[in-house]
Parts: sequence; structure tokens; C-alpha cells
Amino acid sequence: MTTATVILILVVVVALAFDFTNGFHDTANAMATSIATGALTPKVAVALSGILNLVGAFLSVEVALTVTNAVVKIQNSDGTPKPALLDGGGSDLLLIVLAGLIGGIVWNLATWLLGLPSSSSHALFGGLIGATMAGLGTSGVNWNGDGSKVDGVIGKVILPALASPIIAGVVAAAGTWLIYRITTGVAQRFTDQGFRWGQIGSASLVSLAHGTNDAQKTMGVITLALIASGHWTDTANIPFWVKAACAIAISSGTYLGGWRIIRTLGKGLVEIAAPQGMAAEAASGAVILISSHLGFALSTTHVATGSILGTGVGKPGATVRWRVAGRMLAAWVITLPAAGVVGALTWYIADVLGGGLFGAIVITAILVAAATYMYLHSRKEPVHPGNVNDEWEAPAADRQTADA
Repeated sequence: MTTATVILILVVVVALAFDFTNGFHDTANAMATSIATGALTPKVAVALSGILNLVGAFLSVEVALTVTNAVVKIQNSDGTPKPALLDGGGSDLLLIVLAGLIGGIVWNLATWLLGLPSSSSHALFGGLIGATMAGLGTSGVNWNGDGSKVDGVIGKVILPALASPIIAGVVAAAGTWLIYRITTGVAQRFTDQGFRWGQIGSASLVSLAHGTNDAQKTMGVITLALIASGHWTDTANIPFWVKAACAIAISSGTYLGGWRIIRTLGKGLVEIAAPQGMAAEAASGAVILISSHLGFALSTTHVATGSILGTGVGKPGATVRWRVAGRMLAAWVITLPAAGVVGALTWYIADVLGGGLFGAIVITAILVAAATYMYLHSRKEPVHPGNVNDEWEAPAADRQTADA
């Protein structure tokens, strides 16, 4: 077995580990509001979300192909792999991919520990971009594609990141306002019961959409690694075993729960009622599915958070904790560069050690150590299904009223 093949195996394992963290990091995007309003019990919510993530992962490959082709320049204009990236049987590029994945996982775990719903997608892209720039220079990043269409990191990652939460927020605010206008005068017990049933459907839609978008990002990374090692040459398709492995990994992570982030989105941002929850989930699902169809690798976290904030703005007299929202925004802004720095530093560590298999093993061991530390630290103040819906304890200054 060659060095490149062993490193490829490490990359696949670490990529699936990232997919697993993506699952529990982003469960809140689909189910936080349903859990907060009581439409679904916590355990039923994560089980339903996990199943639908599994199904959604098989519905499309557009986002996966974006990750394969729109971040690292792996092929010439005629579609053939760049020889410079295949030195050492592809081990150079494999180390870049491995370092990028480590950057994404470290950022995912750090924000999960803090209960911050930052973007797993941008953590992944940031890690890959940072490692690519460290290993190949800025020219190794596919910033603008070929210029003939919306492509590359700017067109398929950065622009959707800026636009998607705004669009989702506007749609959710309009939907919330309309819902409360239509139901004026109807007894609250009837509207809450009806909208809780509606939440189950809309939350299911978001879970399905999450599978079509986020699971594919890891599919794209593994396919990129397979191309680097010479085990795959088709840049327009994804191997079936890759689809299946990524679908199982993200759905397993989803079922785990990610309770710390579920609590922040469900209880810490907006005092949400069932009609708001349905409006937020419907807006999120629509934006994510349309973006997946177009191949935009957007952040489902940004979309879900924008939708939830929109419901707070759209409901007259709703309570919105703008300082919590501000902390989330700060995490969004630094996610790409922070994960990029970790990805670049990880690549440099491997490079200083001579690269190759030894460097790959060392940086993987560093990842395991960091993940273990953060997990043990999280046990000091655990969040679980039993306390995820406890009243939010925050300074009074965090609470402001948004009147539509």
C-alpha cells in the first residue's frame, strides 16, 4: 500500500468525522424552533431530522460538484488534473485536503462548545482555502472560476453567504406578519395547535434540504481527495459509496443532537411561538432547496438564523435578543478566516515534519487531542434533552423589543 493510499484513507476518515460534526452542529437549523415550541419532543425531533438528512443526501450532487471543482484548482481548462498537484502520487494535495478538514472540525467543535450556531460550511471552506494558500499559494484557490459564469469561491460561497440570511429573514418576516394578520381574532390555543402540526412539516422540509446541501460538501471533499490520488477522474460525478458514507455520517451526527446550539437558536435568540416557528422553517427550507438546485454551497446556519430573526421582526412586540444575534454575527464573520488559519497552521506543521505519512499522522493526532479536550470540557456544563428548553438566562441588556 502506497503512502498516498494510506493518507487517502486518513482523509476519508477525517472527512466523515467532519460530516458527523456537521450533523450535530446543524441539527438546530431544522429542529430548534420545533423543540422550543413543543411541536416535537427533543428526541423525536433529532430522530426525524436524522432520517430526512439521510434521504436528502441522495437527492442531488450539485453542491458536491461545487466543492470538488470550485475551491482548489485541481484541473486544467480541458478537465485533466494539474500535474503539479499530483507530485508524490497526489500526497501533496491530500495533505492540503486533510489540513483543511482539520481546520473545519476544530472550528466546528469550538463553536459547538460555546453554543454558537456558526457555519459548518464556511468552516470547511475556510480550512480548505487556508491549507491551499499555505501549500500552493493564492493561485491555488479557484477564486472566480473561468469568469464566464457565477463560479469559484466568490460566486458559489461568499456571495450566497452574504445574500442568503437576508433573503431568508425578509421572507420569514413577511410570512410571520401575514400569519398574525390572518389569524387575528382566532383563539391562541387553536392557532398554536395548528401551527405546531405545520411546524412538523416545515421542519421536515428543512432537514431534507439540509441533507441535499450540507452532506454533499463532504462528498465533494472526498471526491477531491480521490482525484488527487488518482482513484477517480470524473469531475462531473460522485462515487455512490461516497454518497452513502456521507449520508450515514451526517444523519448519525444529526441524531446525536448538538443540544448546546439547539438551545441557543431555540431559546436564546427569539421568544418564539408556533406560528413564527413554521414561518422560519418554511422560509429556510425554500431558500436552501433553491440554492442546492443552483449548486450554491450556502450556510444552512446563516439561513436558519436569518429566518428566526425575521420572525422576531415580523411579529409585533416580539422579543429579540440582539446582543446574542451580534455574537452570532461576529462568529459568522471570523469563521472563514479563523478556520483558514487553523488549516494553514496544520499544513505547516505537516510540512515541517517532512509531509508524507508521518506529517499526516501527527496532524490527525493533534485533531484527536483537541477534540477530546473540548468534549471533556463540555461535560462541565452539559446541555441535553432534559434541559434544552429551560428558560434562557441572559442579562437584561440582551433583551430588546422589535416592533413591526
